[in-house]
Amino acid sequence: MARNESSEDLELSPESIPATLPLVPLRDVVIFPHMIFPVLIGRDSTIRAITHAIEGDKLVFVCSQRDPLDEEPEAKGIYPQGTVAKILQVLKLPNGLMKVLVDGLFQAKVDLFSEQGADFRTATVRIITPSYKLTTKLKALVRQMDVLFEEYVKLNRNIPNETLIAYESMSDPARKLFYVSSNILVGVDIKQTLLMLERMDEQVYEVVRMLSHEIEIMKMEVEIDSKVHDNIQRSQRKYYIQEQIRILQNELEEDGENEPANEYEELQAAIAASGMPADIERKALDELDKLGRMAPMSPEATVSRNYLDWILAMPWTKCTDDNLSLDNAATVLNEDHYGLEKPKDRILEHIAVLNLVGEIRGQILCLVGPPGVGKTSLGKSIARALNRKFVRISLGGVHDEAEIRGHRRTYIGSMPGKIIQAMKKAASANPVMLLDEIDKMSNDFQGDPASAMLEVLDPEQNSTFNDHYLDVDFDLSRVLFITTANVRYNIPLPLQDRMEIIELPGYLEHEKLEIAKRHLIQKQIAEHGLATRRVRFDDAAVMRIIREYTLEAGVRNLEREIATVCRKIAKQVVAAESGRPQRGPRKSIRVNAARIEECLGVPKQRQKKLQKGTVGSVIGLAWTSVGGDILHVDVTLMHGQEKLTLTGQLGDVMKESAHAALSYIRSHAEELGVPPSFTEKREIHIHIPEGAIPKDGPSAELTMAMAILSAVKKESARGDVAMTGEITLHGEILPIGGLNEKLLAAKRYGIKKVLIPADNEPDLREVPSNITDGLVLVPIRRIDEAIAHVFGPDTPARRKARA
Repeated sequence: MARNESSEDLELSPESIPATLPLVPLRDVVIFPHMIFPVLIGRDSTIRAITHAIEGDKLVFVCSQRDPLDEEPEAKGIYPQGTVAKILQVLKLPNGLMKVLVDGLFQAKVDLFSEQGADFRTATVRIITPSYKLTTKLKALVRQMDVLFEEYVKLNRNIPNETLIAYESMSDPARKLFYVSSNILVGVDIKQTLLMLERMDEQVYEVVRMLSHEIEIMKMEVEIDSKVHDNIQRSQRKYYIQEQIRILQNELEEDGENEPANEYEELQAAIAASGMPADIERKALDELDKLGRMAPMSPEATVSRNYLDWILAMPWTKCTDDNLSLDNAATVLNEDHYGLEKPKDRILEHIAVLNLVGEIRGQILCLVGPPGVGKTSLGKSIARALNRKFVRISLGGVHDEAEIRGHRRTYIGSMPGKIIQAMKKAASANPVMLLDEIDKMSNDFQGDPASAMLEVLDPEQNSTFNDHYLDVDFDLSRVLFITTANVRYNIPLPLQDRMEIIELPGYLEHEKLEIAKRHLIQKQIAEHGLATRRVRFDDAAVMRIIREYTLEAGVRNLEREIATVCRKIAKQVVAAESGRPQRGPRKSIRVNAARIEECLGVPKQRQKKLQKGTVGSVIGLAWTSVGGDILHVDVTLMHGQEKLTLTGQLGDVMKESAHAALSYIRSHAEELGVPPSFTEKREIHIHIPEGAIPKDGPSAELTMAMAILSAVKKESARGDVAMTGEITLHGEILPIGGLNEKLLAAKRYGIKKVLIPADNEPDLREVPSNITDGLVLVPIRRIDEAIAHVFGPDTPARRKARA
C-alpha cells in the first residue's frame, strides 16, 4: 500500500540514515520506497535483526534473495540493491513467526556485507536519491505510465479498481513510479531491475516497457477468452488450450518441477517393444505425436488412444511353441473324439509336415457335416494337440462386410472386425481359428461378408490382411484356419476353392454307443451329482435311446436324453434318501432297457416294420441327414387312363427316376417276361410311405424298377432283400453314396441280403466289419442280375403262377 507523508517522515533525510543497517533478506517480494508492506519473518537471524532494530532507530535494509529456497543466503545469493525501510509494527505469532509491517523510505545499494557478531547480518549501504528534472520527456513518460497503468488495472482482474483512486491522488513522479512498480504482477527478477537503475527517466521508461508488455499479453488473453466464450471454432480453441498447456509445461520444466509425461513415454516404449514392422511402427508413432498435441478430453483424443491400444494389443511377433509330437496329437484327438478318422488323419499329416519343414501355409480345412457330429469340439482338440491358442468366430447370420474387415475410424463407435478381435483375444500370431457356420453367412445392401472372407482364407493374400480400422497389414498366414458348415452347397464356390473339404457324414449306431459310454454318460453323471452313486448304463439301454428316442446324425439329442434319465435317477435318489442316515456302502444303480421307458416315456421314434410277401412292394435303402434308413416302394396297377402317378412328397430327381425305371421296363418288356402292352388303359401308381417327409435322389431307381416289375408280374419280392442303385435306360447300375449308413440300416432292420452297385465294391474296404457281418452283399452291374435275387430263380412254378 502507499503511505501518506507525515511530520516524522519529513524529519528523515538521506543524510540521517546510518551507514550500517540490519539486513533483512526477503523471499519472492521486492519492497520499493514510499510503500508500506507486511513481511512474515521466520529465520532466527532475521528475527534477531528485527529485534535489534526495534530497540534502536527501527531502520533496516530490506532486499530480495536470488533463490527463495536458500535458508541462509550468502552475500552472492542476495541482490545488492534494495530499500531502506522503517519498522512500523511488529506482531509475534503463536507458531514462533513474526509479522512485521515496514515502510519503504529510500532506494539504496549495499557496498559491504558484514556481520554484527554472530547474531544477524548487517550491511553498509549507500542511499540512492534519483535526481530528476521535470523535462518534457519525463512528463511524456509519466503520462504514458498513467495511461498504461489505468489500462493495466482495468484488464487485470487481480488488482482492485480502488488502486487507481489512490494513484490519481499522487502528484510526485517518484511516488507514482514506485506505486506502479509495486502493483505490477511480474517476477522478482524483473522488478529488481528498477532498483538497479539510478535515474528517474530510466526507471519510468522501464516501467512503461513492463506495462506495455503485460498489457499486450493480457489483451491477447482477453481476446482468446472472448473467442472461447463466443464459441469460436474448435481448432482455435484447442490451439489456445494447447498453447497454454505447452507454455505451462515449459515453465514447469524450466523450474525443474515437472516430470516428463509418463503416459506418453509408456506408449512410446510399448510401441518400441511390440515388435511390429517398421512401417507400422512409424504409423503408430505418428499417431502418438498427434495424440500428444490433442486436448486430453477431446473426442479425437479418445479415438486416437483407442486406436493405439488396439494396435499395441495385436500379437505382431508373439507365437506359441507347437507341440509336433504325433503320438501326443493322436492321443489328444482320440481322447476327445471317437471315430472321425478322416479329419484325424488329416491333422496328423499336417503335424508330420510341420516336423519336416517347420512351417506350412495354405492349410485351411472345412469340416462339413450335420449338427452335433463334433465339428466345433474337434477344432478345440486340434488346438490342444498342437499346444496353440483356440479362438472361435461364429459367422451365422453375419451379413455386413464390415463385421469381417472392421469399420473405418471416421465412424462413431468404429472398431476392428471379428478377425482382428479374435487375434487380440488369442494374444498369439499362430492360433487355431475356428470359423463356425460359414455356410450361414448372408449378404444385403451393406456388402457381402463371403467376399471379405476370400482374402482371409487365401494363403496368397492373408499375409497382408488389411482391416479397415487398423488400416495396416496384418499377417494371418501363421493362423491355422478351420471352418465348419452343415451344407456344402451353401458355401460360395470361390470360398470352397480355397478350402480343403472334409465330409463328416454323421455317426453310426455303434459309434454313438461308444461315444455315449466314453464321454456322454460320465459327463452327465458328474454334472447331476451322481458320481458317487455308481450309476451304470447297459448297452441295450443306450441302444434303445439311440433307436427309439433320437433321430439325428450327431449326439446332441442323445446327450439330452441321457441327461433326462440322470435327472429322473437324481430325483429318485433324493426322495429315497431324504430323512434316512446313510448306512454302509451305497448300492449301485443300473439303468437297463426297461428302465429307459420309465424315465423317457413312450418312444418318440417308431421302428418300421418290413412288408413281406406283398405284391408290388420292394425294400430299398436310403441315406438321410440323420443316418441310413429303409425305404418301402409300393406300386399298384389300376384300370383307367394311361398315366404314371407319383405320391409321397417326391423331389424332382426322384420323379425322374420313376419315369426312367418305367421306361426301362417298357423297352425291355419281352426280355423281362412281361407283356409289352401292360400299360394300355392302366394307371400306374408309385407311392413311397411317410408322405410328410420330403424324399429325393436317384439311388431308389433300382428299387422302383423292381417294384414296378413285381406289380406287373404279380409276384411278391423277398422280404429279406434290400437294394440301392441308380440305373440307366440301358439297364446299367451306377454307383451311389452313403454306403455305410445304408448297410447299417439294412442290418438294423434284419435284412439278410443287400444288392449294391458293382462300382461300389471298392468302398466296402472302408466299411467296418461289424456292419458287414451277417449281411450277404451282392454287387450287380445290370438290372437283370437283380431279378433272381429279388424274386428267386425262374422256376416252372413261378412261370405257372404268372400265367
